[in-house]
Amino acid sequence: MNLPPPTRAERWTACLLAGAIGDAWGSGYENQTPPDPHLYHWGPAPPSVDPPWQITDDTQLTLATAEALFPPAALTVERVVQSYRQLFRSRRLRGLGASTLRALRDLDAGIHWSQSGRQGEYAAGNGAAMRIAPLAFVESLSPDLFRDLCCLTHRNDEAYLGARAIYRTLRLLLTPDGTGMENIFTHLLDELPDSRLRARLATIASQLTTATIHDIAQLGCDAYVVHSVPLALFAATQAQVLGLEEMFRQLIAVGGDTDTNCSLAGQIVGTWLGPRAIPPALLDRLRELPDYDWLARIAAQGASLGD
Repeated sequence: MNLPPPTRAERWTACLLAGAIGDAWGSGYENQTPPDPHLYHWGPAPPSVDPPWQITDDTQLTLATAEALFPPAALTVERVVQSYRQLFRSRRLRGLGASTLRALRDLDAGIHWSQSGRQGEYAAGNGAAMRIAPLAFVESLSPDLFRDLCCLTHRNDEAYLGARAIYRTLRLLLTPDGTGMENIFTHLLDELPDSRLRARLATIASQLTTATIHDIAQLGCDAYVVHSVPLALFAATQAQVLGLEEMFRQLIAVGGDTDTNCSLAGQIVGTWLGPRAIPPALLDRLRELPDYDWLARIAAQGASLGD
């Protein structure tokens, strides 16, 4: 049976929910070393324990970005700054990276947003990419405003291009004649300028029909934006065959920045396939978390985005 494509509001909801599931599930495995399969145990091997789920800054800052969008026509850098500042002052943020933490401290201290955050190579993290998804649902977003919102925390061209790659992917998935993830690497290679990020995407594009998530993760799976964004994009292309749950399992198994890698891939898959791609058991587990009410409220506001 051919089901109708998800509505724009359904894609918004699924983007937030699937991203939050990936974040919460992956958070307990971040930067852990996978067990050595050749390790010998005297007696039975210790049981594998699934760490508790926990929403981190990946989802929290995504929701803070989303809160600043309503009404979308009034979106400004200052509104987003105020949303981030309020969240930072609440002392609820978990798992902040160094660049994002520095930027939020700067903003909280009254430093102008045009001067906040790190610059240079140490700012080439995935923090801008991890929270940028809600902007893809805003029509007529100016390029200058988009760049300013990325540079609030990461003043680095690679970090900006990583966020741009996620944004453009979601925008393409939201177009009425969008064809899904089949040609996403071709689109991104056509649009992105010469950069390390583009070079990594080109490498992956040459392996699309043969590589696995494990194969691509060998190129890098940490928080460096040149590693994490291409890995998440590739993993998302596999979701229709693997299913969302197995995609998350494979991303977690390769280690690295598991919460952000899973969150980014989840946002993409949710936008692409909509709520029916989310297994009910994973959604039930997400509902048990303290931040779920906040997440559900922001998801419900997406109905105002229209189709």
